[in-house]
Amino acid sequence: MTYKERQKEIQEALFDHSQLGGKFKGDYHPSYDRFILKNYKDNFIEQVCYDDVIKYFDENGIGWWSGDVPTTHTLSSQIACINHLFPLRKNRDAVLALAKSIDPEFESVEILENDKEKDGYISFEVVSTTDHLNEKRGQNNLKRGALCTSIDAVILAKKKGKRVMLTIEWKYVESYGNEDKSQNKDGRTSGDTRLRRYSGLIDNSKQLKSLDNYRGSVYFFEPFYQLMRQTLWAEQMVKHKDNEVIKADDYLHVHVVPRGNNELLHKKYPCSGGKDMLTTWKGQLKNPNKYVLISPAELFSKLPCDEWKELICTLKKRYWQ
Repeated sequence: MTYKERQKEIQEALFDHSQLGGKFKGDYHPSYDRFILKNYKDNFIEQVCYDDVIKYFDENGIGWWSGDVPTTHTLSSQIACINHLFPLRKNRDAVLALAKSIDPEFESVEILENDKEKDGYISFEVVSTTDHLNEKRGQNNLKRGALCTSIDAVILAKKKGKRVMLTIEWKYVESYGNEDKSQNKDGRTSGDTRLRRYSGLIDNSKQLKSLDNYRGSVYFFEPFYQLMRQTLWAEQMVKHKDNEVIKADDYLHVHVVPRGNNELLHKKYPCSGGKDMLTTWKGQLKNPNKYVLISPAELFSKLPCDEWKELICTLKKRYWQ
């Protein structure tokens, strides 16, 4: 049984049958009785006030995955990220505990200035102020969570006097095929566009190793295509910090993946000669220590159990099995 199928079983057991069997992307299928909810509000854990989430997304112009409202898909990584992090976002000590699980030398965390209400230590679906990756053809009208490189969550932590931006990519049941995004298909030139957009940035990257030929390279196969863009994004944010709302001196790329997701972690990726995900990606990095692979449970390992007992129990029951 795959990790995704196991998680479908867990979700089905957690919800009352009357809550399941909703539509996904406007359609219904009998299999949805197992993992698609009728009401998106039920997709948030009890420690998350969905009205606050809706307000946050609306105020900050953030797009929802697969629709205009939160998805009813219980296996959504966007919902998983929110369920884990949103209850903590205004608690400095809790967010610092998360940061310390990534690097115990972090001393403090700072309010994120990119949100409308500047009261949170975690920001969601973060984009840059300026289109550094030329994804909108130089137009600086980037929409958070839609049609450009967005970071699932960002924390700004401080260490030895430097602000370090923790760019968090959150995964749940994702796994990927072997589509080469550098190739044109269906009469379109999307592959050429991607190569023009990112190849020069990779050549000038201080973190990504440059290649003689990028077409067909590891950088254009998932999940590495996402990781490549996020690395370039973080580098540009630091490089242009004087003109960005989030002013970071450095960054860490944090990849949150459940340890049980073998289809993502331990697939033998053809684009790297059959290596697993971690080995493949670290092989592309000049400084592998700037990439941190961590599970949700490990990320929460330094959170005070007494204060956050109910949240931890809820997350264990829903996600950490």
